[in-house]
Amino acid sequence: MTAKTVLVSGASIAGPSAAHWLHRSGYRVTVVETAPALRPGGQAVDFRGEQVKLLAAMGILDDVRRHETAMGDQTVLGLDGRPALTVPGAAWSGEVEILRGDLARILYERTKDHTEYVFGDRVTSLTETADGVEVTFRHGAPRTFDLVVGADGVHSGVRAAAFGPERDFRRDLGFGIAGFTAPNHLGLDHTSVLYNEPGRGLMVGSHRLPDRLHVGLVFAADGVEFRRRDPGEQRALVAQLFADTGWETPRLLEALPGADDLYVDSISQIHLDRWSKGRVVLLGDAAWCAGPGGSGTGIAMMGAQVLAGELAAAGGDHVTAFAKYEERLRKPATVGQKNGKGSGNFLAPRTAAKIRNRNRAYRMLNTRLFGAMFLRMTDRAANALEYREYPALTAA
Repeated sequence: MTAKTVLVSGASIAGPSAAHWLHRSGYRVTVVETAPALRPGGQAVDFRGEQVKLLAAMGILDDVRRHETAMGDQTVLGLDGRPALTVPGAAWSGEVEILRGDLARILYERTKDHTEYVFGDRVTSLTETADGVEVTFRHGAPRTFDLVVGADGVHSGVRAAAFGPERDFRRDLGFGIAGFTAPNHLGLDHTSVLYNEPGRGLMVGSHRLPDRLHVGLVFAADGVEFRRRDPGEQRALVAQLFADTGWETPRLLEALPGADDLYVDSISQIHLDRWSKGRVVLLGDAAWCAGPGGSGTGIAMMGAQVLAGELAAAGGDHVTAFAKYEERLRKPATVGQKNGKGSGNFLAPRTAAKIRNRNRAYRMLNTRLFGAMFLRMTDRAANALEYREYPALTAA
């Protein structure tokens, strides 16, 4: 009997994770990705508790540990630009932390021999028939698949084609986020620095590549227009928003014109009443984007395993499987969204008084009682979904 086919849109983290598990459940998988190649670098993502069990079950935990950032403590600066306090590295880095680009490469290498990857293309329309989904692409010829998985992020093209325009589901949280790499003129070594001015935050760190700084920017975004497809305007926006910011900001911005890894977007969440429609299902940020601090990467990877496991348990009955998948993932996704909702206010407080209050809260992390409480809070989203083996996936 010919194996069923599934199209997965998105080759970042959720998509290749789905390819890994769907292959184990007997599907022939095609992954289509808008970018011409895997995206390098990117922000660091961490894993804790139940999610580390998932990495081990996928057989990639050792690979992830070999590429971990091994970040140490974070120095928080006061409004005067001088060190004010230190935050333990474990508060942010979990049990293991890795750059998103490194994780994407590991997942790609693990799946490329049994998965068809198509880069530089995207889904343009979906038409469901009695026994499949007819898919058209921007460049490639139309094809038909048994199932389609939208794992293509907060701006999902699959979601737009199957559920409607993004504006119906996206809730902006009032802040923006940007990131790029720059020369390590600060001499940081597996450490990071956080600097704030009202409505702006800079997180700068260096880890596996000692000559490079990873620069993360968070900013109040009232009235800001994000032009995601125009790199020139993105650079101009970041330069404008941080033009009069103190500390080392002017030196860091000197790297902006040559940064080929610049990322700029709003901090937003996605809220839908349901994550599937017929033979189309959404996964990760395309379905429930939580924002920073919402354990989005880990929950998406857990969700990929649940999706494939429920399809296997249901004997390929996608209606039953999609319902079970959503039943298991709804609560963890909601916990992640609650955790992520206040990330902008925490990382870029809007007033000097709120920055000082945030820093007082940071100081409490160095006490045994409040440090333990904070770790429980940060672990909450990671452990909201218990890792559960599916016999059909384990035996594969």
